[in-house]
Amino acid sequence: MKVFAKSDIGKARETNQDSYYVSQPSENVGLYIVADGMGGYNGGDIASRLAITSAKNYIETNFSKIEHNKEELQKLIKNAIEYANMLVYEKSKESKELEGMGTTIEVVLAYNNRVYIGHIGDSRIYRIRKNFMRRLTIDDSYVQKLIKDGTITKEEAINHPKKNMLTKALGCTSFVEPEVTVKGFLKDDIIVITSDGLTNMVNEQEIFNIVTANLEKANEELIKRANDAGGLDNITVIIIKNN
Repeated sequence: MKVFAKSDIGKARETNQDSYYVSQPSENVGLYIVADGMGGYNGGDIASRLAITSAKNYIETNFSKIEHNKEELQKLIKNAIEYANMLVYEKSKESKELEGMGTTIEVVLAYNNRVYIGHIGDSRIYRIRKNFMRRLTIDDSYVQKLIKDGTITKEEAINHPKKNMLTKALGCTSFVEPEVTVKGFLKDDIIVITSDGLTNMVNEQEIFNIVTANLEKANEELIKRANDAGGLDNITVIIIKNN
């Protein structure tokens, strides 16, 4: 697997509240996580880092202890995110400054030509296969609910005043239900994991064009495009190609 990862503060924020993790290269297994924190001056930063560290530690500690079948691996991802949620929630109650902090989380465990995905929030995961890019996650957001209900169109959602309002985040309540899915990850497939600092600034067609034009420089180009468009948020991108 080829992996490229980069995070940028953007042009409007004083701190970078995004965090990410990329595991050491391995033949048939890889762990990749992105978290976009929120809450207070440093609450989001603490939430995203704690979520990543706890989910990563849970998966790496328990991976060798389970059967490596589809059901057990999905359960591993689910349990890791619920564990991370518990730790972030407990941390948020430690001081007034951290009250209400939370984070999105995207977990991708690549193993034996599959990706096991855990998702909460509005960061996103895409898969590029041949000449098609498909979004593998559904935003946990107010505007996504409006789209689903048929109240607004996808085009109207782009500039909706409440587009950043989440319906689900990690660490804001004592229990959270992550979306856990399994998708194929074949030779030459590309996975893109990104915070909304990219997807709010750069449309999906542009993301596809940039990633497929030059994989090794795609991260830098995507971040440049997001910043050129305003850079209103922190921007984090992980790109994984299955060789």
